[in-house]
Amino acid sequence: MNTMLWTVDAKGDLSTNYPQITQAARLLQQNETVAFPTETVYGLGANAKSTEAVAKIYEAKGRPSDNPLIVHIADIQQLEEFAEVDSSQASALMERFWPGPLTLVLPCKQGVLSTRVTAGLDTVAVRMPDHPVALALIKEAGVPVAAPSANVSGKPSPTKAAHVIHDLNGRIAGIVDGGPTGVGVESTVVSCTGDIPVILRPGGVTKEQLEAAAGTVLIDQGITDEEKAPLSPGMKYTHYAPEAPLAIVNGTSEEIQRLIGQYQKDGMKVGVLTTEERAGAYRADAVRICGRRDRLETVAAGLYDALRSFDEEKLDYIFAESFPEEGVGRAVMNRLLKAAGHRVIEV
Repeated sequence: MNTMLWTVDAKGDLSTNYPQITQAARLLQQNETVAFPTETVYGLGANAKSTEAVAKIYEAKGRPSDNPLIVHIADIQQLEEFAEVDSSQASALMERFWPGPLTLVLPCKQGVLSTRVTAGLDTVAVRMPDHPVALALIKEAGVPVAAPSANVSGKPSPTKAAHVIHDLNGRIAGIVDGGPTGVGVESTVVSCTGDIPVILRPGGVTKEQLEAAAGTVLIDQGITDEEKAPLSPGMKYTHYAPEAPLAIVNGTSEEIQRLIGQYQKDGMKVGVLTTEERAGAYRADAVRICGRRDRLETVAAGLYDALRSFDEEKLDYIFAESFPEEGVGRAVMNRLLKAAGHRVIEV
């Protein structure tokens, strides 16, 4: 398959006729797959009403079929077509965080979306992205767009068009390059189907922010407890992993460096994921900086790019520093734990 590539200035005026957006939207209308930027990561979009189109997402990504997809919309009128908003908390969260990095799980109207989108469930995950290119594309296409991250399933999510090209060139119909994304980790997923909202996946909107807008919010125990099955099917599988095995280390930079030295003595090529504050403490074969420890939002923004860059070094093992599980740090540690297959070393 020949993958079309369009470059769009995300800061330009997308309200007028923009041929790249028009061409990409036409492919979505023709039930083809198109990757596009959001404020979180790049998504791989297809017409959420078409089973034929949605099947192409699963095929391109190698994605498990029991993993539902998030539906992206450009305005509330699209939501009313296929979902029910029957809770005051859901309404409050939409008003506060849409457009933005928040996905809400809502009761789904039957017969509108492809059942491949919902994986046979009676609920649907939906969000309104806060990115001008994404909103313009969805509006031009005129259909709700199902879109998981635009990467091969299990690999770090793409935060640049180059990541999408690396993973999916020749496997999808088109890629809209709108520059690097901002948040860097996927949206927070919140179920609004019960009396109290439940976080199914931590992300760009924190628990504290959610509670300020809608009152008490719970966290699915499956997120933090390996013995419990997560309620969000997408959280069941190993994700975000570089090619080399990865372990999170709870320890000081000196203790992590001793571990690196021990592995190097055994002839292994070792990498370390760190921050600007601690990078000078390491003598590893590859040192990757994902942001600043005193600004965890920068760690979130740089995490996937740093994880992907390790693959260029052909390493035998990677150690990653741990981060405080507060604010967006909860999402950072969730992604690192998934990337590490929950391997944690206490030193």
